[in-house]
Amino acid sequence: MKGRLWWVVVASVGIALFAGGVSVAQGSNVIHFLSVQQETEGFTRIIGELAREYETQHPNVQYKYEFVAQTDLLRRIQLLAANRNLPTLFNYESGQPLRQLIDSGLVLDIEATFKELGLYDRLNPAAVKLLKGLVGDAGLYALPLELNVEGFWYNKELFARYGLGVPQTWDDLLQAAETFHRNGIQPFAVSGIQKWPITRLINGYVMRRYGHDVMARVQRAELKVTDEGFIEAARVVQEMGLKGYFGRGVNTLDYAPAQDLFLQGRAAMYYMGSWALRDFNNPQVNLIGPENIGFFNIPLVEDGVGTLADYSINAGLTTSISSNAYDAELGEWLKYVFARYGDRAMSVLGMITGFRVEAVPHDVPALTRLVLEHLDQAQNGAPWFEAYFGPRATSVAWDNAQLLVTGDITPEQYMAELQRALDGER
Repeated sequence: MKGRLWWVVVASVGIALFAGGVSVAQGSNVIHFLSVQQETEGFTRIIGELAREYETQHPNVQYKYEFVAQTDLLRRIQLLAANRNLPTLFNYESGQPLRQLIDSGLVLDIEATFKELGLYDRLNPAAVKLLKGLVGDAGLYALPLELNVEGFWYNKELFARYGLGVPQTWDDLLQAAETFHRNGIQPFAVSGIQKWPITRLINGYVMRRYGHDVMARVQRAELKVTDEGFIEAARVVQEMGLKGYFGRGVNTLDYAPAQDLFLQGRAAMYYMGSWALRDFNNPQVNLIGPENIGFFNIPLVEDGVGTLADYSINAGLTTSISSNAYDAELGEWLKYVFARYGDRAMSVLGMITGFRVEAVPHDVPALTRLVLEHLDQAQNGAPWFEAYFGPRATSVAWDNAQLLVTGDITPEQYMAELQRALDGER
């Protein structure tokens, strides 16, 4: 009843606002892609190229792209859904917004459809698990058009200079950090202005303490962030800040300057996602050279249940398919596009996706190959810390993270305030 009432309310306020984009008839010969990404960039470029190829072979099938600003995406899709007129393919926000579409039967079951089309084995298993988990294991209803792995990038030359191996445990990580700090080298480059790079470190610790599904268990109220392991994680990250491992003025450092610290050799380690490869592979930005950069997964925690086969990954802004638009003709189009998508994205843009690459081009940069190797090893994917949070809890997590690393609040206070925010959103 709650889901149906939600749609009635949206429809009642939204019909007058429905106009605003291009009008596209949802006939079997029109494939309409509504995206927040420009047509010449990233996944929209690759899908567009493949769609145009298909169109030349099947003139009765027309592909239409439409741009929508990301700030308008949620409202636009809700209005289209209320009128049961969703685009064939569309970007959307995973989690609760997508779950509402699933519960209303408006989006296509991708697992069942891709198995029928012979495409399912092209999907990265860790990406599939992640996307299922973000909608409460309701199923696979989103495509992983992007796939990013997160972890610690490190300066090989600096590690070798001080005889340090790749950290396997958090104790190893902190011992390496202390070695660098004693020798006048900033251990970690962290952008405190962005806030989320701090909470990513908390997330990494609790992942290893409780396992890859830790934040899903918080969402289901099986765990509280006031539990011992979360307090421990906040304490470890706070001590890293207070010991100077993040450098001076961490909360005044923005994204690009933090990255520059690492790429100019002034910081030994940098926690970041593989989206940073575009800068790592750019010789004008990366002054230490790609050959001097290594990557290691989040280290293990003593007595924790997380493993090195668990990775923090995300699939970017996901794309879903309208169930009302699906028919045999769309199935043929999907087979053509997504049987080729992973390889084309890699060969044209060097882009890593949640689709397997059958033939990695010989000229793919070494760091991109390194990420692909790690993704092939991934058995489980874990989302970022705030993946299941609402706006209020996210703000509390981010704003208080700045206070945590400077010692202005205790680990217990940080988690208590966050738990209150989470309780208020239930």
